[in-house]
Amino acid sequence: MKLIIQIPCYNEAETLSIALGALPREVEGFDTVEWLIINDGSVDDTVKVAKECGVDHIVNFKHNRGLAKGFMAGLKECLRQGADVIVNTDADNQYEAQDIPKLVQPILEHKAEYVIGARPINQTEHFSPIKKILQNIGSWVVRKASGTDIPDAPSGFRAMSRECAMQLNVYNNYTYTLETIIQAGQKNMAITSVPVRTNEDLRPSRLLSSIPNYIKKSVVTIVRISVVYKSFQFFMSIAALLFGLGLLLGLRYLFFYFSGEGDGHVQSVILAGALMGMGFQTGLIAFVADLLSVNRKLLEELRVEELKRNSKEENNS
Repeated sequence: MKLIIQIPCYNEAETLSIALGALPREVEGFDTVEWLIINDGSVDDTVKVAKECGVDHIVNFKHNRGLAKGFMAGLKECLRQGADVIVNTDADNQYEAQDIPKLVQPILEHKAEYVIGARPINQTEHFSPIKKILQNIGSWVVRKASGTDIPDAPSGFRAMSRECAMQLNVYNNYTYTLETIIQAGQKNMAITSVPVRTNEDLRPSRLLSSIPNYIKKSVVTIVRISVVYKSFQFFMSIAALLFGLGLLLGLRYLFFYFSGEGDGHVQSVILAGALMGMGFQTGLIAFVADLLSVNRKLLEELRVEELKRNSKEENNS
C-alpha cells in the first residue's frame, strides 16, 4: 500500500519547509509514504526548498494556473505513481500533519472513499469572525447541494482512495474544495469527515484575501456547480417560477375580465404571455441540459475506465 501526500504550491518558499518538516514518512497501514508538490508557476525558491526537504515527486507548471488545476494535476501524477491513497494538504502548515493517520483511517477500514478534515472553525482563535461566518455559510450551502453532512466544506485537508481520485473532476479554476464534495455526493461516493487540528497562520489566506471577492467567486462557483451537476433541477426550477408567475397574472386578468373590468388590465395579459413563454422555453433548456449531463457522465465513466486500463498496463509492464 502506497500513500502519497500532495501539496499545491505557489510561491511557498518561506513556509514549505515547515509544512514538509511536519509530514510523516511512516503511516500505519502503508508500506510506503511519499511526498509530492505541485509547483503552480512559482517564481521564488519553492522547488529548491522542496528538493532540499526530500520531496519525491514534483509537478511543474510554467505559469500560475490556479489551485483547482494544481489539485487535479497532483491527483493525476499520484495515480501515475501508483498511489493507493492520496492526502492533500496546504503548504502553509495550516493543518496538523500528525492527524494524517486519523484522516486515512476510514479509507483503510473501507468505511469511506473520500475523507474531509473538519477544522474546529468556531473554536479557532486566529480565524476572524467574518471568516468563521463565511466558512459556516459555505459549508451549509454545500451540504444542501451535495446531500452530504460535511461540516467543513472549504477544508483542503482531505484524503481519497485511488478509486475516488479517478472519478473526481474539477471544472472551475477557483478552488476544488466545494466542487469535489458536491461531485462526490452526486456520484454516491462514501464520503465522511473526521475532526482535525489546525496550526497558527504562517501567512494570510490567499483565497480569503478580499471578502467581497471571496463571496463573489464562491457564489459563482456554487451556481456553476449546480448547473453542471443538477442542470435539470436548476433550469426546471427557473421554468416553474417564470411559468407560475405568468399563470398567476393570467388568472388575475381573468378575474378582472369576468368582473367587467378587463379593459384596464391588458398589460397583465401581455406580461403573462411573455412570462409563460419564457418559462416554457426554460423548461425545454432543462431537458437539453439533462441530455448534456448524461453525455458528461458517460465521458467521465470512459475516463475512469481508461485510467484503470492504463494503471493495469503500467503494473504489468
